[in-house]
Amino acid sequence: MQREGFADVENAVRGVLRDVLGLSEERAAAFHEDTPLFGALPELDSLAVAGVLTEIEDRLGILIEDDEVDGEMLESFGALTRFAADKALA
Repeated sequence: MQREGFADVENAVRGVLRDVLGLSEERAAAFHEDTPLFGALPELDSLAVAGVLTEIEDRLGILIEDDEVDGEMLESFGALTRFAADKALA
């Protein structure tokens, strides 16, 4: 995986979370590998997940299948970024 490509994906995921969930720039910028997401961010409820994943698909030009979505990929910022990067940089 290219480091510069991964950074682009990371920035895209950070931007999606900021925009879709209405987070402040500062709050989104503070996300790191271990920042918990689903279950820890009140803004990221089950309804918001669909919007986040759809926006990630649009921004990265990927397709996320329903059977790929699970709690593990939404557990942390790092997990979601790795999932998106694996698809976008494949």
